[in-house]
Amino acid sequence: NAYPDPATGGEPITIGVGHTGGVKMGDFITQAKAEEYLRADLAGAESTVTALVKVPLDQGQFDALVSLVFNIGAGNFSTSTLLHKLNAHDYLGASAEFSKWNRANHKPMLGLTRRRAAERDLFLRG
Repeated sequence: NAYPDPATGGEPITIGVGHTGGVKMGDFITQAKAEEYLRADLAGAESTVTALVKVPLDQGQFDALVSLVFNIGAGNFSTSTLLHKLNAHDYLGASAEFSKWNRANHKPMLGLTRRRAAERDLFLRG
């Protein structure tokens, strides 16, 4: 079932595993459709990371960045300090930027704080 953003109580309306495109309250999807949306959304995030990151990545770094982009969007990632530091070969500095993406509707969110810590860990340790 579609649900409102936990931080705003409204937009963006989400369904499945984080899919927001064209979703409205009252929508319902099957598990199979949720997985289809997830594959498509992750493909977009993977393409963003591949296109924008200009330095070598190991699998853990790539996966952490895809998770981040899936959540914050390509536009936010493309202008982020994280990406700027990473493309300057400052991997450690880039890893410190994950924690800055823990807010929704200008409020720190415990779930996002945990997610960013897990992504940072994956980025650093694979």
